[in-house]
Amino acid sequence: MKDTNLAIGELGRRTGTKVETIRYYERIGLLSAPQRTTGNYRAYGLEHLNRLSFIRRSRDLGFSLDQVRALLDLSDDRQRPCEAVDAIAQEHLTEIDRKIADLQALRRELHSIVSQCHVGTVAECRIIEALSP
Repeated sequence: MKDTNLAIGELGRRTGTKVETIRYYERIGLLSAPQRTTGNYRAYGLEHLNRLSFIRRSRDLGFSLDQVRALLDLSDDRQRPCEAVDAIAQEHLTEIDRKIADLQALRRELHSIVSQCHVGTVAECRIIEALSP
């Protein structure tokens, strides 16, 4: 199939993006509005496919919409140095590391509570006791 004049459903299938999400990205300006056919249907082109694929991959990697917007703006100027891109990616990586550390601490705490549980009644349950104020 050609990469021009894609219907919104086909664009969604090719990128693994829901139609509602594509429309949302258009509304917030991450994806430009496509041309319309004579029947007033959206007709997406290769540039939409590529841009939406970029957005989708960025979101899959956990970048926020603001970070995606910044990355798209930077990617539109191919001659710029990539320090700003590196800074965004490093900021995101730092946030991921923080979340991992938080999850590991949560896991240790929950593991400690669960390991204290001995089969019995709810009245004797250490988990309920640990969760109660």
